Amino acid sequence: MKKGFLTLLLLPCLIFAQEAQEYGVFTNLMLTAHPEKITEFEAGLKAHNQKYHPEGAYQASVFFVTSGKNFGKYIWSMGPLPWSAMDNAPGDENGHNADWNANVAPYALAESEVNYWRADMERSNFTKDFQLKNLAIFMLDMKRFKQTQFMAVLDKVTKVFKTKDPGQQWGVYFNELNNMDGQDVVWVNFFDSSSWMSEEDKFPQWFEEVHGEGTFIPFLTDFEAATNGDMQELWVFRPDLSGSDGKVQAVASE
Repeated sequence: MKKGFLTLLLLPCLIFAQEAQEYGVFTNLMLTAHPEKITEFEAGLKAHNQKYHPEGAYQASVFFVTSGKNFGKYIWSMGPLPWSAMDNAPGDENGHNADWNANVAPYALAESEVNYWRADMERSNFTKDFQLKNLAIFMLDMKRFKQTQFMAVLDKVTKVFKTKDPGQQWGVYFNELNNMDGQDVVWVNFFDSSSWMSEEDKFPQWFEEVHGEGTFIPFLTDFEAATNGDMQELWVFRPDLSGSDGKVQAVASE
């Protein structure tokens, strides 16, 4: 049976058994195409992914950023795979690096950024199979030494959405490495139609329906105390550039 696509922002359930059970990590590389070489950049990236990163442990998917300061950039996402498998990723020995350096890097700007994301399956919601299309990214900057308080806030948010909107599919991911860029936690909503963007925000109402009357304002106080701020972006899955097929499989509740 063909394995469904699991992505960054999706399902880290590719587990490698060793002495202890390991978890999957997504490697996300942000790339900027040279403005005069976009056609060459995309052609090189497509060929590279199809040859070196098709379905499997080292599969790669590509997303295009359609809003915010990163508009026009590409997210190359590989995985999920455990840290122990990182050293065996495609490299010099099979022509991988030479191909990247010859057919992708020359058509990209020197600026780039890499992050490693671990999915929190307890707080994510993958209850049905779906096809990747659009992603709403909600990035959070967690205050130093406030992880316990932040997790309490996140648990309340998760309970609201799992109670009031269980059909929505989302993933929660934590950055594996410390950073000063406000990229500690990301909540990713997966959607087909952008029409939901114009819908009324019912979260305050839902929150009090789940947690009790008068609980929303104290929640905002706790949220502010645990975070420095947030950032939102919209991404679009680019199947034409990806090695993966964009299929996401449901995950059974534990």
